Amino acid sequence: MSLSFEGKVVLVTGAGGGLGREYALAFAARGASVVVNDLGADTKGGGKSSAAADKVVEEIRAKGGKAVANYDSVEDGEKLIQTALDTFGRIDIVVNNAGILRDRSFARTSDLDWDLIQRIHLRGSFLVTRAAWNHMKNQKFGRIIMTASAAGIYGNFGQANYSAAKLGMLGLANTLAIEGRKYNIYCNTIAPVAGSRLTETVMPPDLVASLKPEYVAPLVLWLCHEQCQENGGLFEAGAGWIGKLRWERSQGRTVRQKNNPVTPEAVRDQWDRICDFTNATKPANVQESLQSVVSVLSQVESESEAGAIPTAAAASVAPGAGIDPTQAVGQKLPATSFSFTQTQCILYALGVGMSTKDPDHLRFLYEGHPDFSCLPTFGVIPSQSSMMGGGLSSVPGLNIDFTQVLHGEQYLELYKPLPTSGTLTSESAIADVLDKGSGAVILLDVNTYSGGELVCYNQFSVFVVGAGGFGGRRSSEKAKAPLPPPKRAPDAVVIDSTTRDQAALYRLSGDWNPLHIDPSFAALGGFKSPILHGLCSFGFAGRHVLKQFANNDPSRFKAIKVRFAKPVIPGQSLQTEMWKEGNRIHMQCKVKETGAVVLAGAYVDLHETAEASPQSPAQGGGLQSELVFAEIGRRIKDSGSELVKKVNAVFGWEITKDGKRAAQWTIDLKNGSGSVHKGPYSGKVDVTFTVSDEDFMEVVMGKLVPQKAFFAGKLKVKGNVMLSQKLEVILKDYAKL
Repeated sequence: MSLSFEGKVVLVTGAGGGLGREYALAFAARGASVVVNDLGADTKGGGKSSAAADKVVEEIRAKGGKAVANYDSVEDGEKLIQTALDTFGRIDIVVNNAGILRDRSFARTSDLDWDLIQRIHLRGSFLVTRAAWNHMKNQKFGRIIMTASAAGIYGNFGQANYSAAKLGMLGLANTLAIEGRKYNIYCNTIAPVAGSRLTETVMPPDLVASLKPEYVAPLVLWLCHEQCQENGGLFEAGAGWIGKLRWERSQGRTVRQKNNPVTPEAVRDQWDRICDFTNATKPANVQESLQSVVSVLSQVESESEAGAIPTAAAASVAPGAGIDPTQAVGQKLPATSFSFTQTQCILYALGVGMSTKDPDHLRFLYEGHPDFSCLPTFGVIPSQSSMMGGGLSSVPGLNIDFTQVLHGEQYLELYKPLPTSGTLTSESAIADVLDKGSGAVILLDVNTYSGGELVCYNQFSVFVVGAGGFGGRRSSEKAKAPLPPPKRAPDAVVIDSTTRDQAALYRLSGDWNPLHIDPSFAALGGFKSPILHGLCSFGFAGRHVLKQFANNDPSRFKAIKVRFAKPVIPGQSLQTEMWKEGNRIHMQCKVKETGAVVLAGAYVDLHETAEASPQSPAQGGGLQSELVFAEIGRRIKDSGSELVKKVNAVFGWEITKDGKRAAQWTIDLKNGSGSVHKGPYSGKVDVTFTVSDEDFMEVVMGKLVPQKAFFAGKLKVKGNVMLSQKLEVILKDYAKL
């Protein structure tokens, strides 16, 4: 179906010739009413004539189209938009195309050369667009095109003034794309290459003739059509070719350590790595841009290393070899295949402590049970061969001593209940390599498939003792982070005894490391006796949560994350403490006899039950934030007038639980002596914050700075963002319980 602009009103600036003329003709040919703006000046901004605009209008009308001429400067933006309103009654699309050139080498650029270019290109686009903005907002539709240039993107000799203005238009467009999105106003930027009065001064005549403006116009029309959902894009176009551009950033390097100054020598020494675009990131917004900076701040402040549990050694390498993340990250390991029957599922269940003494365990131990199932944590078994099969030793840039490898953390996510038999295929890749100083952390991502269907995803975090100091990053956005438990008494505690033969039984599921059965080998590792597999404790804790909060229903099990902190000796008892926060169950596992924490920062995510109501997201307990808002309301009654003078704003709060809105609050510190409302608010709200109940409490208790919460994506803001600076006044002084 062809794209129609019937009923739409388009303003094209600089439409008397070249690209602008082509845009105007193309829009009119597809039914749009067009305002043809052209001052009639020469390429340097001098003179004035109505002839250029009039000629294009005549062309459009001669073909049965609708058009009107406008001869005002783009610096009179209101007049251009008024022409559209007076003639056609509305404005839908603005194409900011008008421009001039005053090329000079930088040393010869005068104030007038600079100012005139900024006024026409950047300020003119601002004034025209601002005049149209509220009309577009009110009608809930608008499309805006900014015209940048390769000179603005890449720079060009003799065009410092022009380059600065053109890249300024891109920055303007990016912000308009953000502010206009909720009103269905989309703004995109093009950097066209076409023959025109401007390009003929910098291109050979034969090239100008071949780069026809009509090759660019189709891109502009598509970006302006109501079907097009592109917003905030930057496109180069010419000769029938169109390409989209985006920012790319190197992984970078942290050149700072806690309590040590940053020196230029440190920058010099890391310069090649700072400028290395291998595995570059592509930040798309301010939050993504600042996220790595914020993570560096927290990482530098926390120099402590995570505890670890030894894992299987698969190979060894010559001493003195090192690590090079630029070679290793992104490398794929050989795919592995795992065939199993119900026997392996039952053997695993026994290995993680299940017993026929508990009738609820029978569904995991007896193949004839009507609900016979595989334990969710069995998902680590098909994938572990990726790490234990020697694949890591073949990865370029990972020349490490495998006798120094420890299993630090584990994350498992299920996309469907595991089958009880079949053949699974696992594909693995190095997600990242981190420098922790005293060692290196390797993040190994493993996707496991049944046929072509993704069944589960694992992330192994392994610590290589003594392999640090190679100048890599300390943290990664790719890592699945552990989370601390709530600071309150646990909601449930389960104590389960392991047997002396627990490790001997668990190893039959595929982890044959002699550390877990051979006393002499364990002694070489510094242990008095063989230790239990970390993933065995992982399985114990996972099934404790499954029984306590999911009625042993494997279909409700979504994901599990743990950090291995201390070893367990077979025969010791495991005490799993659990805290329910919506569908996330935080947990901590200890050795009951010693109190030592063996699994830290752990949690299990559950799917909601089929009968769970979406209207009751706070099921399992009320919102903690209720108490805070109640306290704020009480204190506002006592001193609201003073706070109204200090703040003078209305704050809206949308509190979420498990990703759904659970409560709505309004703190009115603008009207009367102030008040707090729960539920919908009929008045005007200046700024609205969306935050989870848990993160709100972190902010209130001073554990999470609002600005950091915003940049981390935990706190979303709509409205007057600057008012967020007054949050501390309300929360710090008035919310303490």
